[in-house]
Amino acid sequence: MSTPANIHPVFERMLQRTDKEALLQQRGCAVWMTGLSGSGKSTIAIALERKLHAAGRYTVVLDGDNIRTGINNNLGFSGADRTENIRRIAEVAKLFVQNGAVVICSFVSPTIAIREQARTIIGATDFVEVFVDTPLEECERRDVKGLYAKARAGELKDFTGISAPFEAPAAPALRLTTAGRGVEDTSQELFLHVVQRINRN
Repeated sequence: MSTPANIHPVFERMLQRTDKEALLQQRGCAVWMTGLSGSGKSTIAIALERKLHAAGRYTVVLDGDNIRTGINNNLGFSGADRTENIRRIAEVAKLFVQNGAVVICSFVSPTIAIREQARTIIGATDFVEVFVDTPLEECERRDVKGLYAKARAGELKDFTGISAPFEAPAAPALRLTTAGRGVEDTSQELFLHVVQRINRN
């Protein structure tokens, strides 16, 4: 899409990404966590944020529920709305990454195509795809929001894992298995992976 004639970007006059990263002493990136509802994405994301903060790293968490009550509160769950939801999220994440932040994104983002859209917007070198791999039966057992029960009863349409597909990443940067593991274990594994990527040394 071309830039309208009355839009005049000022990017070249602004401080650059390298300036922000030098100040923060880290490389910006987007940690894109994908997995079924109830897989543990949000819980692990919060634990990761705390670990990175304790290590002196600047982070931003973008979570599905929070985003849908704010910037994307006009979107539903149709195919088109899901695509637009991720597009907006990816654009926001890109802005933070370009300012040196470690952006922790926690979204079901169920299809390969929708995640590739995010990767393209953010940039492949800045996109760290993390598959929170939790079996469907375990996600249903947790079901703290009661969503799976509603989906099974036909009250929720196009619910990922029940009436809509989830396409697992073929080659994620990190596959976090959660079966039989606690949050401390999984978040520490993710923390070590992320720290290696954001270190400037």
